Amino acid sequence: MVNTGPAPKWPSPVQPSTQHTTYPAQILTSSSNLGFPISIVRKPYNDLVPSILFDPQTKMRPILMKGHERPLTFLKYNRDGDLLFSCAKDHTPTVWFADNGERLGTYRGHNGAVWCCDVSRDSTLLITGSADQSAKLWDVQTGKQLFTFNFDSPARAVDFSVGDKLAVITTDPFMGLTSAIHVKRIAADPDDQIADSVLVLKGPQGRINRAVWGPLNKTIISAGEDAVIRIWDTETGKLLQENEKEVGHKKTITSLAKSTDCSHFLTGSLDKSAKLWDSRTLTLIKTYVTERPVNAVAMSPLLNHVVLGGGQDASAVTTTDHRAGKFEAKFYDKVLQEEIGGVKGHFGPINALAFNPDGKSFSSGGEDGYVRLHHFDPDYFKIPSI
Repeated sequence: MVNTGPAPKWPSPVQPSTQHTTYPAQILTSSSNLGFPISIVRKPYNDLVPSILFDPQTKMRPILMKGHERPLTFLKYNRDGDLLFSCAKDHTPTVWFADNGERLGTYRGHNGAVWCCDVSRDSTLLITGSADQSAKLWDVQTGKQLFTFNFDSPARAVDFSVGDKLAVITTDPFMGLTSAIHVKRIAADPDDQIADSVLVLKGPQGRINRAVWGPLNKTIISAGEDAVIRIWDTETGKLLQENEKEVGHKKTITSLAKSTDCSHFLTGSLDKSAKLWDSRTLTLIKTYVTERPVNAVAMSPLLNHVVLGGGQDASAVTTTDHRAGKFEAKFYDKVLQEEIGGVKGHFGPINALAFNPDGKSFSSGGEDGYVRLHHFDPDYFKIPSI
């Protein structure tokens, strides 16, 4: 990929590795979960649920990556796990080496906040959705704009289909227009790319915050401000299913993450919970309850762990103490729904989370404009699994 052959021409300007600094992880101080770095003990009341305790002899040191001037909105690893793409409100998507946090370059062309991105399976094509009422295709290696999809309202969520031949793009309600889901065909040759939609679905009232492809590209799963998860048929555009109101979220759904095999997905909501759903039947599988609004969710591809991020809205925090707003990334046992640990560090709400596809590291992006890259200590992988 990018690390073989002649040195690639990454998008300009390329920044030196001084863009990141290594600091000791700040550790949670609650009585039951003291955060990473870790050693494993058993909770006395339940010998199945491990607690994660701070080991002062080892420190999981996050890499702080400062490349954005405004709050982060989204993080995405490529399939190989060697590149990390970040989006923020500063109009400029950025690509980093996922191992050491070195900034490779930026993608310049948007004139508004960039809400979401996705990268093709072969890491050659990047798609971004922006508040400037456009979604753009980019050459990952050169940073060149390949095509712009223009809309009459801000573009929010973007997602490549399996095979990268289609892309789903959502647009926000704006000036009397309702939210909508657009399916675009992605040409193999950028010169052949056209703007026409293969399918346009009229969305619900309120914004659609996330839309992703379901199993085998046969469905699209959407969720947003009205707290309802919907499954759409990609052939006919028909609405196939909505989640049951009784078991669903009570407030805006902010985030959605699929499992590696697409069999289930995780949603996070401002109702201070995250929920695990079956991708085909929309059956609720698990619920994870926390004490802060959830802005971002991610699932480990390696262990039965989910991580939730969020925090009290930055404008509502009345103290500069970062502990007051609950800005930790919280880890939960996927099966038992128990909190098993957490990672501190951000000085504002966490807006984006992503696991490396190898499951050995994760990254978080916050309202503070920083991306924090965490490589797990060996002790993390010794947590007993059910």
